Amino acid sequence: MGPLSGVKVVELAGIGPAPFACMMLAELGAEVLRIERPGGGLAMGPPELELLNRGRRNVVLNLKSPAAIDTVLQLIAGADVLIEGFRPGVAERLGLGPDACHEVNPKLVYGRMTGWGQDGPLAQSAGHDIDYLALSGALHLIGRAGGPPQVPANLLGDFAGGSLYLVVGVLAALFEARGSGRGQVVDAAIVDGSAHLTTILLGALAGGSWKQERGTNLLDTGAPFYDVYETSDGEYMAVGAIEPQFYDELIRLLGVEGPDRYDLASWPALRKLLAETFAQRTQAEWAAIFDGTDACVSPVLPMAGDHPHLVARGTFVDKDGVRQPAPAPRFSRTPTTLGQPPARPGQHTREALADWGVSDIDALLASGAAVQAD
Repeated sequence: MGPLSGVKVVELAGIGPAPFACMMLAELGAEVLRIERPGGGLAMGPPELELLNRGRRNVVLNLKSPAAIDTVLQLIAGADVLIEGFRPGVAERLGLGPDACHEVNPKLVYGRMTGWGQDGPLAQSAGHDIDYLALSGALHLIGRAGGPPQVPANLLGDFAGGSLYLVVGVLAALFEARGSGRGQVVDAAIVDGSAHLTTILLGALAGGSWKQERGTNLLDTGAPFYDVYETSDGEYMAVGAIEPQFYDELIRLLGVEGPDRYDLASWPALRKLLAETFAQRTQAEWAAIFDGTDACVSPVLPMAGDHPHLVARGTFVDKDGVRQPAPAPRFSRTPTTLGQPPARPGQHTREALADWGVSDIDALLASGAAVQAD
């Protein structure tokens, strides 16, 4: 199932962006084998709720053991892709750097996920989503006029600027390797991806249609017709009526007389009018008024909401007792699937190593180089 059916991926377990990338590859049809160290790493909850680990089997190997490193190299010899999210140099010290891996498999695509990248002054420094966004300029963009930058959830840096760029890089390198017969290293850095996401705004900045000051532009709450407004029940409606015809529909359905949207001097009065009007009804009432219209107004819903559109498309699914997003994007001929639920560390050590052709599994388990969960 999935367009990547037949592709084999070895995942050296990390946190956040690299697991999300591996989850996507698994949902696209690749066979992904997650390798964890004894004791695991940072967890957001019990293993069965670590949704980033869904769709793949889990093997525990003690990477301090030479026998375990030899086992990983055996796995890599039969793989198409390796994904690791260590600090630069850690994989090399383990004996699993690109040179060692390409020696056993010249066609391997070696995907590396970091915040700062494999080189540069900050390459060895710790960091998190907020730090990468700060340096890339993406964090500077988010906030209201006269206020500080607002911290988004870590979706923008870790997953948009990180995971998705890693997946794109891996897929491009896989495509190239099919013709050249040679693998290569994909250096996916969150700071690079986050900077790349600002491309359209940097063009607008150069052209004079965007300003560095937060909250003063068309798409950053500077315009009153691109903002959120509180309803009478303390919920919110999102307004994105940018084009004139959408703005006219917004004003019509609100039942107010709106000023000329091109008159910037009237924007404070327009914002006040919109705020006062939305405050007169509940979110559900406004949602019913704007439903199916071209006013570009939508209710701000909590995560995993049950909006009829999401229900009709199956955007969220209930699987193994957990509400979670369905795979995306969608394919007409090779559909994607969620696959198996998140595994416990070491749940599949014996069976997965056997399926991947590893020898002397009993010796690995006896020595502690490999661990099978109870």
